[in-house]
Amino acid sequence: MVDPQKIVFGLDSFGDLPTDENGNLMTQAQAIRQVVTEAELADRLGVNVIALGEHHRPEYAISSPDTVLAGIATRTRHIKLASGVTVLSSDDPVRVYERFATLDALSNGRAQVVIGRGSFTESFPLYGYDLSDYDLLFEEKIELFSKLLDEKPVTWSGKTRAALDGIEVFPKTEKGRLDTQVAVGGSPESVVRAARYGFPMILAIIGGSPRRFVPYVKLYQKASQKFGTKAYPVGIHSHGVIADSDAEAIELAWKHTRKSLARVGKERGWVPMSREQFEQEVKQGSIYAGAPETVAQRLAATIKLLNAGRFELAYGAGELSVQARLHMIELYATKVIPRVREILAEG
Repeated sequence: MVDPQKIVFGLDSFGDLPTDENGNLMTQAQAIRQVVTEAELADRLGVNVIALGEHHRPEYAISSPDTVLAGIATRTRHIKLASGVTVLSSDDPVRVYERFATLDALSNGRAQVVIGRGSFTESFPLYGYDLSDYDLLFEEKIELFSKLLDEKPVTWSGKTRAALDGIEVFPKTEKGRLDTQVAVGGSPESVVRAARYGFPMILAIIGGSPRRFVPYVKLYQKASQKFGTKAYPVGIHSHGVIADSDAEAIELAWKHTRKSLARVGKERGWVPMSREQFEQEVKQGSIYAGAPETVAQRLAATIKLLNAGRFELAYGAGELSVQARLHMIELYATKVIPRVREILAEG
């Protein structure tokens, strides 16, 4: 089991548009500034990571995570600055490397790029990519990106961008390698790919029992052994709402998290979540809603089940109020995280 004191705890945001003290929905510009304020609070309270996701949708404000992270870098001291995720398929690996290497310099080595294929596909037509090339784009670009991480002259050729012939990319990082992880949504091929390139893996678990991901953890370990790469403890990303009582947290999650998931589900043809299904997710699934003790007990069980080394709470919950978000961060940092470590240390 991973040492409980070494488990990384983080917060994830897509820049969800919150409501202010008067119940008014904030603008996207206000939402971006609010995320910076929340990251400052998380840093002061000792949260390990803030991870910002890339989206190109009206309900989310962050389309350029590294830019917002650069702003956070100037106002924090300790917290790791991660993307969650950078959609590498519709980006350029060289530019991704340059942006995060720059962030790493600005933050004194706190940058972390989390790359993924993208469960949302708005960026593909936006940047002129054909969705029929979805798999090819990621396969070629992760190959190139893995070469760039060596910080040596790169020679590479493929079908999705111009070839490179002995090209060096700058700036170099002070530690010699940019901290990189891969986010996986549940595709076995993606799990094997992460193992093949030797990247730590973060599982996006947004619904259903975490138990169904046990085979993916085993597959990652088995594939890493086959490829001769290191199998890191997996990370987990899931939604949650923490409040002073179970009843308050559950009602907030039902109102906001469910609404946010339903909006996506409508586009993808999912059947809307019933109250019964929602409560099942809260009790045994992948929505961590409740008072600090309730959430801590459930998180500890999931971390133990998957032998995870990292957990990130997606805390925005749609249009949750600013006050509720700030209070959630405080409860997560001061009550939930210490309690999870305590439970795991007890065995």
